[in-house]
Amino acid sequence: MKCEGFLTIPVSAVFLSMGFVYYITIFVFLEDWVGLQSSAGSLNSLIFSFLFFLCLFSFFSCVLIDPGRVPASYIPDVEESGGSDKEPDKNVAQSRHCDKCSTYKPPRAHHCRVCRRCVLRMDHHCPWINNCVGYWNYKAFFILVLYATIGSIYSTVIVISCSCQKDFGGKVPLKTFYIICGAVMTGLSITLGILLGWHIYLIIHNMTTIEYYEEVRATWLARKTGQSYRRLFDLGAYKNITLVLGTNMLKWLWPTSVSHLKDGLAFPISRDNS
Repeated sequence: MKCEGFLTIPVSAVFLSMGFVYYITIFVFLEDWVGLQSSAGSLNSLIFSFLFFLCLFSFFSCVLIDPGRVPASYIPDVEESGGSDKEPDKNVAQSRHCDKCSTYKPPRAHHCRVCRRCVLRMDHHCPWINNCVGYWNYKAFFILVLYATIGSIYSTVIVISCSCQKDFGGKVPLKTFYIICGAVMTGLSITLGILLGWHIYLIIHNMTTIEYYEEVRATWLARKTGQSYRRLFDLGAYKNITLVLGTNMLKWLWPTSVSHLKDGLAFPISRDNS
């Protein structure tokens, strides 16, 4: 059952952390700073609650959406006619055979040792969602990181603003609690910001985390032999973005809007690499 994906310590830890951040931000720091009954308090509470809902929905999507299975009947189509922007012959050349699954795996697919199967356009296995991040849930994962970063920064601003105007009156334990919360939220914001920046870089260059490290090695080998290495799937920044988020900008920020995705078995190739 898909619901079993929630029954792990890392996933439970994420739930508890999200709940804790939401509670202290709204009912401790925001209440202490401007009061929830004030117009400013009500507005900030509404905005932060909306961000919390978006984070929670994106998180559920990451856990529940299958990242992409390789069809049991998949065989590289060597007879497909050319002329399309997918350049099937090159995709076939990229196809490999998985010894663990005893079947072919399409371009950009990799075997996950945790899930014990090949995953389409695999980025990495994430224990925090108890799932692989792959072709079908990569957008949900990216949107989750985006909303979590915005929410974390929002919470940090509220915590620090409240702490700066707070009169502790010699209450050391209370002051320590405020300082610790400020430090934790600042660290969380920086960590999530770095993760968000990393995946923005990957999306702009149409790469996965696995492919990035493969590229590092391939670039080194190419330089060693006096050759140059070119990214096979890099179609330009905007095109790369639309391949992940879709062509409709109004749906970019909705994690389950993936109607633009196809089967994940073949991908457009840069003409520069032909």
